[in-house]
Amino acid sequence: MVFDLTSPGPSGGPKLARPVERFGFALAFASAVYLVASFIQGSWFVAADGSGVPTDFVNVWAAGHLALAGRAASAYDWPVHKAVEVGAVGHAFDGYFGWHYPPTFLFVAAALSLLPYTTAFIVWAFGTFPAYLIVIRAIIGERIGYLLAAAFPAVLANFIAGQNGFLSAALVGGTLLLLDRRPIAAGVLLGLLTYKPHLGLLFPIALIASGRWRVFLTAATAAAAMAVASWLLFGNAAWQAFFANIGHTSQAFLSDGFADWAKLQTVFGLTRTLGGSEALAWTLQGVLALVAAALIAALWRSRAADEIKAAALATAALLATPYLYTYDLVVMAVPLAFLFRLGLRRGFLLLEEAGIGFASLLVLIFPFVKAPVGFLALLAVAGLIARRALAPRPQARAVAAS
Repeated sequence: MVFDLTSPGPSGGPKLARPVERFGFALAFASAVYLVASFIQGSWFVAADGSGVPTDFVNVWAAGHLALAGRAASAYDWPVHKAVEVGAVGHAFDGYFGWHYPPTFLFVAAALSLLPYTTAFIVWAFGTFPAYLIVIRAIIGERIGYLLAAAFPAVLANFIAGQNGFLSAALVGGTLLLLDRRPIAAGVLLGLLTYKPHLGLLFPIALIASGRWRVFLTAATAAAAMAVASWLLFGNAAWQAFFANIGHTSQAFLSDGFADWAKLQTVFGLTRTLGGSEALAWTLQGVLALVAAALIAALWRSRAADEIKAAALATAALLATPYLYTYDLVVMAVPLAFLFRLGLRRGFLLLEEAGIGFASLLVLIFPFVKAPVGFLALLAVAGLIARRALAPRPQARAVAAS
C-alpha cells in the first residue's frame, strides 16, 4: 500500500510534510548547538589554552607532515607517527590515531599539513561538508535535501572526529548519481574512492553485472593513475609500508579490539561485542559479504528502478566491510536519499518514513549505548530497500490517506 505523505510545494511539485521538516530542522539545529558548545568549552579541536584537541584528524595532519618532510613511509610507523601527532596538538595524550590509508591519500594529507593543525581541521571538516550536502540534495532533487542531509545524526560524529565521512558519502553518492548521465565523471569519483578501498569492493560487481564498462574502465584508470602518481612522489617505500601495515592494523583493530569492538558498526563488531569468537565473527562477516555481493549482482541485472539499485549498492557496500565506524555511517545518508527520492516521486510506502526515522535514531543513540547499533540501522535500511524492490509499482500517485 502506498501513502502520499507529501503535500504540493509552491511550484506544484511534491513537498515533505511539515512535521518531517520541523524534526529535521530540530536535529540539525541541535547538532550545531552541540558543536558550538563543545568549541566554547574547549573540547572540540581547540582546547581552552589554545592547544589542539587530539581527534582522528590528527593522524591525517601528521601523515601529511611526514610526507612533506620526505618521510612518507614513516606515516605507517606508529611510534614515529605518534610523535608527530603530539607535536601537532602541542601536548602529550593517551592513545594513538593510526594512519591506515593508501599513499594516494597522502596528497590530501600533505596539502592540509601546510596549514596549522587547528586551521587544517576547519578547512577539512567544513570544506568537505558542502560536497556532501550538494550530493544528497542532488539525489533527492528538492531543496529539502540540504536540511535532511544536515540533520542526519552521523554528521555530528564526523564533525567531532574530523573524519572523512563527508568525502566518502560525496564520492559514493556522486558516483551513483552520475552513472548514466556522466559515466566518465562517475568513474573518476569511484576511482577517488579507492582512498578508502573497503567501501568500494562491491561496485565492480554492480558495474560488470549492469554492463557499465565505461564507468568501470574509467574508475580503474583513475585509481591506477593516482597509485602511480603517489608511487612517483612518495616512493616505493610508502607502498611497502602500507601493505605491511594492513596486517598490523587488522590484528590490532579486528583481532585485539584495540579501539573497542563496540565501535565497529558491522556484524563482526556486533559478534565480538556480544562475546562471540573471532572465528565466528569472520565467518558471519564473510557470509554477509558473499550474500550482499550475490544480491547486488542479481539486482543490478534486473529491471528494478535505478534508485533501488543505487540505494542497495550503497547499503551493501557498508554491510560487506568488517571495518566501519560511526563517522563512516554518513554514507548511509546516500541510500536514505534515494529512498526519499522514490517516496517523493511515487508516494511513501506505509510506515516507510517511520522506518527511515528509526534507522536514523539508531545512529543517534550510539554515544549513549556504545554498541554496534549502526549495523542494526543498516539492516533496517536494507529491509526498507528490499520492501521497495518487492512492492508493486504504482500506476499513479496515490491519494493522501486521512
